[in-house]
Amino acid sequence: MGRTFFVGGNWKCNGTIDEVKKIVSTLNSAEIPSKDVVEVVVSPPFVFLPLVKNELKPDYHVAAQNCWVKKGGAFTGEVSAEMLVNLGIPWVIIGHSERRLILGETNEFVGDKVAYALSQGLKVIACVGETLEQRESGSTMAVVAAQTKAIADKVSDWKNVVIAYEPVWAIGTGKVATPDQAQEVHFELRKWLQSNVSADVAASTRIIYGGSVNGGNCKELAAKPDVDGFLVGGASLKPEFIDIIKSAEVKKSA
Repeated sequence: MGRTFFVGGNWKCNGTIDEVKKIVSTLNSAEIPSKDVVEVVVSPPFVFLPLVKNELKPDYHVAAQNCWVKKGGAFTGEVSAEMLVNLGIPWVIIGHSERRLILGETNEFVGDKVAYALSQGLKVIACVGETLEQRESGSTMAVVAAQTKAIADKVSDWKNVVIAYEPVWAIGTGKVATPDQAQEVHFELRKWLQSNVSADVAASTRIIYGGSVNGGNCKELAAKPDVDGFLVGGASLKPEFIDIIKSAEVKKSA
């Protein structure tokens, strides 16, 4: 069995109850490929997690956009991994570039968060990616390898980890890494896993691409051998998210 295509929809800090219900309705009425072709996870803001989980049909899973680095307690404004498990939320996004850049989450902090979430039974979409300055200075792989190493230093079992490569310069900017640029980093990331973790982990871990993915570019990106899916931002709030999910068919026919 190859790696099952994975499509995540990160709704970020968007939505009202009515808007969320409309998105859920669009997803529920869509015909999407079967679970052996694509795994789909949507990530609403914390306040809408129970609503989305209860109303979304079981073809989809739900993810939180973040969780705290250890057990809950006196950490105002945080949500613990234990709370997410208690709600029946199976997935969490950790280390998104917006949290790294705006909130100052370090590689080590992200590694600790990934390890703790996994220890509580959550599955993790772990984000890595470089800024425009880092890409232009030729340090893309050094940056991405350091971010991945901080996770690898704390994680021994990778079966519940998906790596999301998100070039920061392509998030919400309309700029997209070309399919060749995306493939190059995904290939190098897989090679890094092979050298630094294990050949099995390198072969089985899904590495997905994020950064202005839309209905127009998804098929060409999906066709690349080391691109195992997408983490979609703005387009996951729109009907074209269905087209992005269906791009998994490109892999099935490859």
